[in-house]
Amino acid sequence: GLHEGLWMSCAAQSTGQVQCRLHDSLLSLEVHIQTTRALMVISLLLGFFGIIVSVVGMKCTKVGEEDPVTKSRIAVAGGVLFVLSGLCTLAAVSLYATQVTYEFFRESTIPINARYEFGSALFVGWGAASLSMLGGSLLCCSCPAKERRGQQYHRQSQPSTAQQYV
Repeated sequence: GLHEGLWMSCAAQSTGQVQCRLHDSLLSLEVHIQTTRALMVISLLLGFFGIIVSVVGMKCTKVGEEDPVTKSRIAVAGGVLFVLSGLCTLAAVSLYATQVTYEFFRESTIPINARYEFGSALFVGWGAASLSMLGGSLLCCSCPAKERRGQQYHRQSQPSTAQQYV
């Protein structure tokens, strides 16, 4: 069986041996592989920074403890980074899957049993993108409501119903 990914191509033999070869040159790769690689690297960087920002914004950390509104805004920023990371992953995996589907159904001289099909990495990528966007959305929901910001225990004075005599 032949397996191709973003970083290398592999050939598995019936004896169980697998031989992998890195792609030779970045410039000789097809455009969809270069684009997918770039999106995945951007997704990894966004996810890394999302982790750092989210940890700073958590209630259990001591950084910025004096202002809970700022702390929740930091957590929301981490959530936005996670959502963006998930969107980049989703775009990369879907672009690669679209290309595999196009190549599979295209008229060519390659027999059908020798064409590439969806592998487990695509499904793992879709699952990872979904979980990243779900987690980022939950972090974005951690921002307090507008009426609770600032003075949480501010009590409005009630108008007195008793008449005042002068």
